[in-house]
Amino acid sequence: MHILLLGSGGREHALAWKIAASPLVTKFWCAPGNAGIAREAECVALDVADHAAVIDFCKKNAVELVVVGPETPLAAGIVDDLAAAGIKAFGPSKIPAQLESSKGFTKALCTEFGIPTGAYERFTNAKDASDYVHSQGAPIVVKADGLAAGKGVVVAKTVREADDAIAMMFEGVFGEAGAEVVIEEFLPGREISFFALCDGETAIPLASAQDHKRVFDHDVGPNTGGMGAYSPTPLVTPAIHDAIMAKIILPTVSGMKQRGTPFRGILYAGIMLTTQGPKLFEFNVRFGDPECQVLMLRMMSDIVPAFLAACDGQLKNFDLRWHPESALTVVMAAKGYPGDYQKGTRIEGLDDAAKVETAEIFHAGTVAKDGAILANGGRVLNVCALGATVTEAQSRAYQAVDRIRWPEGFCRRDIGWQAVEAEKAKT
Repeated sequence: MHILLLGSGGREHALAWKIAASPLVTKFWCAPGNAGIAREAECVALDVADHAAVIDFCKKNAVELVVVGPETPLAAGIVDDLAAAGIKAFGPSKIPAQLESSKGFTKALCTEFGIPTGAYERFTNAKDASDYVHSQGAPIVVKADGLAAGKGVVVAKTVREADDAIAMMFEGVFGEAGAEVVIEEFLPGREISFFALCDGETAIPLASAQDHKRVFDHDVGPNTGGMGAYSPTPLVTPAIHDAIMAKIILPTVSGMKQRGTPFRGILYAGIMLTTQGPKLFEFNVRFGDPECQVLMLRMMSDIVPAFLAACDGQLKNFDLRWHPESALTVVMAAKGYPGDYQKGTRIEGLDDAAKVETAEIFHAGTVAKDGAILANGGRVLNVCALGATVTEAQSRAYQAVDRIRWPEGFCRRDIGWQAVEAEKAKT
């Protein structure tokens, strides 16, 4: 098969690594890619936002499957445009992609189909939003309705913090994304990521995973796109897994089908494990980043037939197999992230780091220049490893981190701490 992958981050490098391993692939491109992806696929300088250019490339190169990595092109309807041109694409079309691109859309779906989630209201002006916050009190969650690169959510501990977040969003910090604001109940509990592969009718759960959103150790500092992840998580017991499938994933897939807008692709549920059971706090419509990295390391099955089965509505006869080992990834980011950071700094020692047993390094924000690897983003590298336990995977991942020479970078040193504590308690 001829396959084109769209995207340039760590998630896409992990997908490229997994797709490239499939015996079904004869020609493989990635647009625009990065320095790490270039080892797995031929990187092409296509503007992913230019749907006509992507379609033209697919036609000229007889591309049989397009895999869409990030959410922005999905929200822009690239799958619809590819389908209209007769090109198969993995990912949801524009209307179902609103499960991620509109917080209000998701909340309305939850209300319509009885999916457990926090109480909420939607607002189009700051005064009404602020009045609601003052009537509810804090803690409370303020969200920009649209896509804001994982930064449009403020968990306000005080009413003042909530007011500041409302003002910031309506002042246009997130552009169009903040034209409407959703304010919702704060859900206390433990947060997990839950993924399912969907074909419009059937949903198959993927292995469990958990990421770390806060920028610094001990879960302090601002939220980021994710500073590390591990799989499996001890928080997802068989009973919790079944409850999430029965109460959140399957009603969503069924509800979208009833509406006449079936969901095909990866459904990623952000779940809070509350005292009343699992509750949804957000949907994403693509693999998590960095959860994708640990899932790809653990996936035993060939991913290409899985993508095709989802596109073709054939998941009811499909099964995914997983390696029993644990996987863990540490994100190395440029100092200053998620705020201002410097680009163009030199990274050395990557080949040495990759020699650590089971280590795999996925590039997120890198560029190759004159034989050197330079940082070209906020989150720059995903340093991953496998182990018999999360503790062993964590130890190997940090051994690899310690071989990388990049003074302008930093990482958290406690990725996987919940699972490590649980494993210690068992011994």
